[in-house]
Amino acid sequence: MQTIKDKAIYLLSRREHSRYELQRKLQQRGFQSKDIRPVLDELEKENLLSEERFVSSYIRSRRSRGFGPLKICAELKERGIDRDRWQSNEEWQEELWQNSAILSCAKRFGLAVAKTREQRIAQSQYLQRRGFTSSQIKMAIGAQKDNIEN
Repeated sequence: MQTIKDKAIYLLSRREHSRYELQRKLQQRGFQSKDIRPVLDELEKENLLSEERFVSSYIRSRRSRGFGPLKICAELKERGIDRDRWQSNEEWQEELWQNSAILSCAKRFGLAVAKTREQRIAQSQYLQRRGFTSSQIKMAIGAQKDNIEN
């Protein structure tokens, strides 16, 4: 039978996890909470479990897939990460989100400027569903016009 630490290391070898996520997964595999906590503390001391690393990796991964800060914020909250931890992370920069919104819009709709109101609404709704803020959406849709005019 695998020990708690062995199972935790196996899970961490596949990808970064938050402490909350790892505890939940270990509980689902039949381990008791009282036995899991000391193992997680030990993994943190050994720097095998790092919430900072998890947050950076998660933000970078989700942003590269075209998701915005509102959606990622909600997902991090579900994974037990508090607001201060992700907002202080170096991956959480406004200019990166603006670029991500532009790229996400261009990937979905191409580089052509939205000519009709309906096209702009469709682009706006798409970016909103992806979790971008209204200012990022306006900037992304406006960037199309700027690229054509220049």
